Amino acid sequence: MRYTLEFAALAFFVSGRVAPKMSRIAAILPAAGLGTRMGADTPKQFLELDGTPLVIHSVRRVAACPLVTDIFVATRADVVDSLEERIRGERFMQSVRVVRGGDSRQDSVALALREVPSDTEIVLVHDAVRPFVTREQIVRVIEEARRCQAAILGIPAMDTVKEVKRASLPEDVALIIGTIPRERVVLAQTPQAFSTKLIKEAFARAQADGVSASDEAGLVERLGHDVHVVLGSERNIKITKPSDMNLARFYLEQERQKA
Repeated sequence: MRYTLEFAALAFFVSGRVAPKMSRIAAILPAAGLGTRMGADTPKQFLELDGTPLVIHSVRRVAACPLVTDIFVATRADVVDSLEERIRGERFMQSVRVVRGGDSRQDSVALALREVPSDTEIVLVHDAVRPFVTREQIVRVIEEARRCQAAILGIPAMDTVKEVKRASLPEDVALIIGTIPRERVVLAQTPQAFSTKLIKEAFARAQADGVSASDEAGLVERLGHDVHVVLGSERNIKITKPSDMNLARFYLEQERQKA
């Protein structure tokens, strides 16, 4: 994975305005998970932040990018109708469809990929529980994907990273077997953007080989294709545990004060 942290000028911003869209760009938000690490009865994507479900916050962020033409939210079968109605009330400019997701993130994205129009240039995947991504970050990762076919957001690792094994040690203990240089490590974020042909090939190959990965970039890497990393932000948090909600409330209040 090639690591490019510098921000280039945003080609689609000219004289303070966004240039017209020239092609279809689809965004997929997998939102079918149970969120067991959150320890709540409600799946994390439906937890409310300031009275609004996290998935709606995330869809709003993606929809704020004028380059995105189609949005697909893949969720649990039993909430498709209710989520569709909730999204309809948002009156987004883009086409936003709610589709049935699968048992895993990879399954949900695969099912949504089937619905992506054939003339789509770029597909980006964004976590339904990352409600603070910015329009500029989305544009930047799309532009990098247009240039190299595969790009994700990521941030440098600030802590020292250890490689460990657990073997027969107690559950809360691990044995260090090495230290990974921080300059070789990034923490992957979303959106992750790919040419439509490439991501569909990666998913088809993974299905044929019975392989699963924790993100889309992992499947593309299996094809031997370079994936570029565009500098993200520490604010682009993925809400996975209770303390993340406290941080999200703080960030939301900060944004209000700046508005």
